[in-house]
Amino acid sequence: MNLNVGTKVALAVAAAAVCVAGAIGVLVHRITAADQLATARSGLDRELLSAADDHAVGRESPARLDPPDLPGPVARAVRRDVRVTYLEHDGAHPVLWAATRVSDRKVLALSRPYDPEERSLAALDRTLLATGATATVLVSLTGLVLGVRMGRRATAAARTAERIADGDLDARVRPHGRDEIARLAASVNAMADALGARLEAERRVTADIAHELRTPVAGMSTAVGLLPPGRASELVASGMQKLRGLVEDVLEVARLDSRTATVDTEQREVSAMARRAVAGLDDVCVRVTADAVVATDPRRVERILANLAANTLRHGAPPVEVEVDGPVVRVRDHGPGFPPDLLAVLHTSGPQRFRTGSSTGGTGLGLTIATGQARLLGARLTFRNHPDGGAETELRLPLE
Repeated sequence: MNLNVGTKVALAVAAAAVCVAGAIGVLVHRITAADQLATARSGLDRELLSAADDHAVGRESPARLDPPDLPGPVARAVRRDVRVTYLEHDGAHPVLWAATRVSDRKVLALSRPYDPEERSLAALDRTLLATGATATVLVSLTGLVLGVRMGRRATAAARTAERIADGDLDARVRPHGRDEIARLAASVNAMADALGARLEAERRVTADIAHELRTPVAGMSTAVGLLPPGRASELVASGMQKLRGLVEDVLEVARLDSRTATVDTEQREVSAMARRAVAGLDDVCVRVTADAVVATDPRRVERILANLAANTLRHGAPPVEVEVDGPVVRVRDHGPGFPPDLLAVLHTSGPQRFRTGSSTGGTGLGLTIATGQARLLGARLTFRNHPDGGAETELRLPLE
């Protein structure tokens, strides 16, 4: 069973309170019992000495000579010329004895019930138990309040860290006090600031590089058109087309990172968007199980589906199936599927830029752009391997 910090602190405080109350109760009980017994023995011993003096002068006294019920330990001690007091617990009621030898064969003894002291000690135990229980409850409640407060602060810091990990770099924790949790909150805020500054620097560099490349790439594309027809010009044109696509992808990533992209919402059928997205791709078929009309940005949805289909064709194996099931679109190939290490990364931190997890080439920006577009639309992308083989990506569009 997993317990949060507040519960653990409350249980620890309650356990400590029980231990302290129990230790104090046992100590007070033993000290009181020893003091009561010492006082009773001292008083009965004085009475025995007075009775011995009365016996010596022939006066009557409450003491008895050679009582038949004298306990054995008392009789053995008296034979060694020892004046003794002894608490007997053999019967239902404890009895305190005091005895001494008054002649070679005579033993003078006094006894009295020890019940009053036992009752007083029992009353003390009840008082200690009630006091200890009350103190334990009060301390436990105090510990619970402190534990819940600490747990809430730690939970708030953890949730803020999770929001930062999900991309909300504006999330911050409000530190309170100067304890370890306050230091943790300040560290989370400092981490968010440093991460935001680093990502912002990377975004600026990415956007600046992409913008600087657009002009020379456009000029090179124009120059390629002036080359004489032939195999060489075709290779250059193909390379320029890929370079232009890469520059546009980098610019799109920069726009998504800077959160300057806008969404133009329209009512569109999901099947129509899926067919337009894959219209220019070979070995891709669209299958409509159930259609739906959603309010979304059709250009961005088509960009997502086109990227997913192209990425599947590049790294998987045909045929590629695009299944429309209401607001859900699944893109599946019949290749080996996602590598386990790439699938683990996709499930935890999402697609990584310029990493494809495949040796077939590509820039690795397709899934990154698709994920950014989906996040912008409020949609959800799920990556998995199909039970019958192949990689499958599911796009779930919001109905409202």
